[in-house]
Amino acid sequence: MNKQGPIIFIEDDLEDQDILADVFKSLDYNNEIIFFSESEKALEYLTATKIKPFIIFSDINMPKLNGMELRDKVRENKELEIKSIPYLFFTTTAEQKNVIDAYSKSIQGFFIKPSDYNQIKAMMKIIIEYWKICVSPDYTG
Repeated sequence: MNKQGPIIFIEDDLEDQDILADVFKSLDYNNEIIFFSESEKALEYLTATKIKPFIIFSDINMPKLNGMELRDKVRENKELEIKSIPYLFFTTTAEQKNVIDAYSKSIQGFFIKPSDYNQIKAMMKIIIEYWKICVSPDYTG
């Protein structure tokens, strides 16, 4: 896991992107924050880049290629799978079927977007701090 790598958000709501950008600016992590409004563009980036992202946050309800379909494509790509990039869903609602489907696809977390800025900030801090201390399969000591 590249803890210094970029944090990827796959989020088609531009207002949510702005809020998340403000949240991460206030949290003052050194990681670059990269937003994708389309899952296809995120997949292109993930498969083409030599940079190993730190973590991926994906909305489920995306046009064309939804978050579940994107997760399938990431898991099917052996080069991406071996990078051990934590993949989390960060979405507006959670239907039980989606939560079950997500965890059956080895998702590392499923989070409902809080509506309050301070709650989003607190949630993001907890998530990032957790992954900063977590050891992944590519751990070298």
